[in-house]
Amino acid sequence: MKSIRSSLVLLLSLAIGLTLSSCDRDLLDTVPNDRLSENLFWKTENDARLAINSLYTDLDSTNIISWDALTDIAHTNQPFDVQAYIELGQYDATSSKVYGEWVKAYKGVRACNYFLQNVDKVASSNPTLISQFKGEARALRAYQYLKLAALFGDVPLITTPISLDESLKLTRTPIAQVWDFVDKELSEAAALLPTTYAAADKGRITKGAAIGLQARANLLAGRYQQAATAADQVMKLGVYGLNDSYEKLFTYAAENNKEVLFDRQFIKDTYPDIVFNLLAPYSQKSATSTYVPTKALVDMYETTAGKLITDATSGYDPATPYANRDPRLKFSVFLTGDPLPSGITFRPEPNSGTADAVGNTYIASTTGFNIKKYVNAEDYANPTNNGINIILLRYAEILLTYAEAKIELNQIDASVFAAINAVRNGRTDVKQPSINSTVSQAELRTIVRRERTVELAFEGQRLFDIRRWKLAETVLPGPVYGITYKTATGDLATVQVVGINRTFDKSRHYLWPIPQRERYLTPTLTQNPGW
Repeated sequence: MKSIRSSLVLLLSLAIGLTLSSCDRDLLDTVPNDRLSENLFWKTENDARLAINSLYTDLDSTNIISWDALTDIAHTNQPFDVQAYIELGQYDATSSKVYGEWVKAYKGVRACNYFLQNVDKVASSNPTLISQFKGEARALRAYQYLKLAALFGDVPLITTPISLDESLKLTRTPIAQVWDFVDKELSEAAALLPTTYAAADKGRITKGAAIGLQARANLLAGRYQQAATAADQVMKLGVYGLNDSYEKLFTYAAENNKEVLFDRQFIKDTYPDIVFNLLAPYSQKSATSTYVPTKALVDMYETTAGKLITDATSGYDPATPYANRDPRLKFSVFLTGDPLPSGITFRPEPNSGTADAVGNTYIASTTGFNIKKYVNAEDYANPTNNGINIILLRYAEILLTYAEAKIELNQIDASVFAAINAVRNGRTDVKQPSINSTVSQAELRTIVRRERTVELAFEGQRLFDIRRWKLAETVLPGPVYGITYKTATGDLATVQVVGINRTFDKSRHYLWPIPQRERYLTPTLTQNPGW
């Protein structure tokens, strides 16, 4: 989708101009020269193409990583970050983080509604193309509602542009109806979308992406049969598969590989992201380590023999904690002794004397771990000018969604084991032992949940998972821990993040509050329980 990305500067200006409503003007009025008039737009297929391209700018990107930092597997590194207060349970309906996610999603909804209202004005000799654009807009709108429902529960369901007066009288739509809408929209959008695109249009939402999002939405909604059916449809398209290398999955070389169903596309210099600066260790040109992994995540990775490190027969040695572990650990997390993009060795131990040492600065990782996904050596020279695409949905999630849904339905057959085992050992560089068919439903449930956690770490799914599994009250409260290292006396010590004691109130924290600013403007919006 390079053609889309390279036109984003124009599209950002276009999106602003198109939101202005038109009216009858006196003949003496002049035409503004700093924006496009609505009367001059919506004429050609190219207008429609430019408008649909602009909708992709409202997709999530690196903010999905921040969601994982509100769970047990990651941590918001700087204590003064607004998100850190959510970790501590010290937030309410005035939180700028909560408000920001709400506003971002509804901005996307509004843009999609505007497009769908106007696109039929375009004179086109290619109705199939216009139908495709409509399918894209409907799928992108459904993506926003999927997120809103997962974060807030009941939310206003708005499907057409509304007036100011109408916006002051909005009410919240029950979440079951929102899930119904998302499921129907994605199903109907998929029918309008192609299975693949030519190279110039890579990055547009496809039939498989729409159905894949349908699988995700139904899993979040607890509608397991629909989730399994949608996931199975994606699998049977014959278009997607696991990338051969997990290690390379988040690199430039693997962009647009067969595992990616849907991503947010960026291009260096023209439309960049800042993921290197956001995640890399502090020694890498003063990168910010904004979100960092925790010991809770690292301990979930099995040994190469497929055993948990808590198993007395696993051979796990706390003195060499990363030896003989599931390779996805070293591919996802910077560990002590790893080479860094600058060429130096990662040494986060508090007594290492390096820039990355825990406690050296408040910016260095407070757990001694750093996220490795998306941190590429190509971006070291300019850490805030990255072109790496951020993956929003990939085939491994589809496999695990299929497996989990079938497990919950107790429809456990060979296809369930095949899906789980493909994720565990279907790549050249990840060869975890297969799960055999003698395990029980309860054991399989535990296995697939752990697989989702380690496979999809830092990809924005853990927050929604621990909410729907009702595990947040169990896994979140308490201190945050990091690396285990040898002290000057040779003893082993484990880093505990200073001043952090997470809390989770099950009576209210399973949903975010409706932002207070919205309720000031729209008094008809009710609030979630406990807020």
